[in-house]
Amino acid sequence: MKKIRIVILLIIVASFLAGFYLYPYMPEKIASHWNMQGNVDGYMSKFWGLFLMPIISLAMFLLFLFIPKIDPMKENIKKFREYFDIFILLLIVFFLYIYILTILWSFGWRFNMSQLIAPAMGVIFFYAGELIGKSKRNWSIGIRTPWTLSSEAVWDKTHKLGAKLFKISGAIALLGFIFPDIAFYFVLIPVMFSAIYSFLYSYLEYQKEKN
Repeated sequence: MKKIRIVILLIIVASFLAGFYLYPYMPEKIASHWNMQGNVDGYMSKFWGLFLMPIISLAMFLLFLFIPKIDPMKENIKKFREYFDIFILLLIVFFLYIYILTILWSFGWRFNMSQLIAPAMGVIFFYAGELIGKSKRNWSIGIRTPWTLSSEAVWDKTHKLGAKLFKISGAIALLGFIFPDIAFYFVLIPVMFSAIYSFLYSYLEYQKEKN
């Protein structure tokens, strides 16, 4: 999926260029963290406010390119690499979205950050479910527990369930846009439940298989 990787690189380069262009116009302190009520409770310097997100995007992109090459089961990753590349693109677009919101806030726009982030997180969770459902056994991507890595059957069962749970979590996270005061809970609680339940499910399925 070379086209997707080119798009990702263009987004990252555009982020850096925007940072250089906007630098003279930005305040010395830039909002960097919002609490559960959507109010600012943290700031960082102008340099890091403009360039931290592009740097993180670049680092994650390079990491995601590197991991599949060194995975002991990299041949399995090739079977769902298309879905993995799309997931990377969605993450980079998500970082760009947060970057844009931060810049707009610095220019005086006011909005509920939690309300605007919740649906974006919902999209990420939903597509994570899609990726999980397509993933084959490997050491880098998916629900990697000692039991899924030890058994192909447990891997398949756990990921079939995990795909549904993460998609449901994504759908629930969208409600954060409607209920901004408690958006944090719509985002965090369902995905935490999905992760913990999938972990326990993989253990129980492995024990059933073993016995």
